[in-house]
Amino acid sequence: MIPEFLDTWSLFRDAYLSGLLIAAVLGLVGAAVVARDQIFLGAAVSQASMFGIALGIRLSDLYVERLSERALDVIHSLTGGLFAVLGSLLTSRAAGTDTRESLTGWVFLVGASLSVLVVAHSPHGLAEVNRLATSTILGAHETDVRIFAAMLAISVAVVALHRDALMLMVLDPEMARAVGIPVARWDRRLGIWLGVTVAFSMHVSGLLYTFGCLVLPGLVARNVCRNASRVLIAAPLIGSLASLLSFVLANSLDYPPGQLAVAVMGVLLAASWFQRVARRDSAAASGRD
Repeated sequence: MIPEFLDTWSLFRDAYLSGLLIAAVLGLVGAAVVARDQIFLGAAVSQASMFGIALGIRLSDLYVERLSERALDVIHSLTGGLFAVLGSLLTSRAAGTDTRESLTGWVFLVGASLSVLVVAHSPHGLAEVNRLATSTILGAHETDVRIFAAMLAISVAVVALHRDALMLMVLDPEMARAVGIPVARWDRRLGIWLGVTVAFSMHVSGLLYTFGCLVLPGLVARNVCRNASRVLIAAPLIGSLASLLSFVLANSLDYPPGQLAVAVMGVLLAASWFQRVARRDSAAASGRD
């Protein structure tokens, strides 16, 4: 199984590396989303990004004969990133839980509908939107690997320098304000970074893999880690290792790697739920003794 996977490395190297880096970046960013119980936010931002990409495709259809394939990719990434950031900032700045959840649902539904409507009369655009909705990582390029490696380095550096402040802001924003942490400023920064990472991942790997890597590793890490700060380390590791295992299995079993990776992460989450329940029952039994 592993030798077969290594035989395909030269052909799919960029796809495999991009998938692993996406899992690590989104696992780290998603730890904050999971800590805030804003799981649906990831889906909404992903759909906003898809609308931006669809809009970019529709606009670039006017100049498709004059632009190179790479130039078109840049346009689609920029428009997808712009709308992902706008969607993230719109929902994160909403006052009150009910308003935030309502806006998140609105962004998701409007993004999902408009992403199809704007390319409904463009066969190429509609095919691209459908590809993003079903997810595939096999079209990644070397440039994508470099972009995600840079994103991971930036994310790790920020967390390393501001870990305590970030953890306090995410877990207890009122206390963070009381000790002088500029929560609103950090909210905007996190919202922008969430939008940027999701947008680039969407353009390369599609909705399912992006959303799965954003929330599932963080949920697994939260169940298995007793220390909240360890989630920041465990989430990207869980996402990357689960993706690597899935890529090996997908190559051997001839399955789509992105979908298999999300399924494996889902199985890990179910196992972590059972582990947490067993740990809680064991603690309760020890308390009774």
